[in-house]
Amino acid sequence: MTELTEAVDLGAALRALRRRADLSQRELAERSGVPQATLARIESGRATDPRFRTVERLVRAAGGEVPIRVSGTAATAGTAGTAGTAGAAGAAVTFGAADLSLPAVPHDALRDGAGRRYPAHLDAWEVKEPKDWPGAWWANWYNLPPALWPLPVPPATYQRNRRYRDRRRRAEEVRRTVRLRRVTGGGLPATSWRFVAELPGGGLVGELRAHERSPHLIDGDDPSDEREIVLDGVLVAEDCRRLGIGRRLVAMLAAEMDRAGIRSAHAIAEGGDVDLLLACGYQFKTSRPWALRYDHRPATGNRPSGQGG
Repeated sequence: MTELTEAVDLGAALRALRRRADLSQRELAERSGVPQATLARIESGRATDPRFRTVERLVRAAGGEVPIRVSGTAATAGTAGTAGTAGAAGAAVTFGAADLSLPAVPHDALRDGAGRRYPAHLDAWEVKEPKDWPGAWWANWYNLPPALWPLPVPPATYQRNRRYRDRRRRAEEVRRTVRLRRVTGGGLPATSWRFVAELPGGGLVGELRAHERSPHLIDGDDPSDEREIVLDGVLVAEDCRRLGIGRRLVAMLAAEMDRAGIRSAHAIAEGGDVDLLLACGYQFKTSRPWALRYDHRPATGNRPSGQGG
């Protein structure tokens, strides 16, 4: 819990709360019953001594809490009148918002051409070249030198599409919180290798399965201590793809192979899985094995079919 005392920027705290709740100033003003102009003055620092009740309504409407703590020698204290400290007979009354340790607005330092902050609840970023500006996605002047740009680019921009914003934030949260581990025991054979990617709540978002084999069973050589891995597959949940989870699973497999003293891994892949494995250091083999498929059918006098691919 962080107290809203002089050491805390109340405007920054409210902007952080609004971002977490995904509320614009107008939406928070409507929820709290506080005029938007008042909220704007508090967030900009122009309202240096807002009333306690005003701040309480804003914080609660944004999903925070405002506990009150009384310190000092007095047995009682009056109601806090402002967002600083108040009281009587030597007592100090302070208030704070729960969970104000949440991350600050990442683009809080950015300003537009008029010196104003960009909306706290949106995702803003600096524009260094036209491709950084969604407003110019249609332009064909990306490769022109700045002197020939037909329009000046803004210092920063933001994305208003809520679906895009939610998807981007979800991706950032998954990338930050996903944890990888190797699964052992639970009836798995000693030659089975399984790795999973999980979210804090235990939700499975990725999985790699492989198995260990002895090369002499294939080559007919004398048995030896040499072992190798066959990669059975890498699966990542559709809404968590392109976040590096597949690469991390393959890297974890490689690290476990190093610890086990296994030098070789084999895989058969198709589509995007080929690109994933190539990016992880796998190479094409000179020989191309046949990919076979068997579909079981009820006995009708016909033989099961095998297909070469």
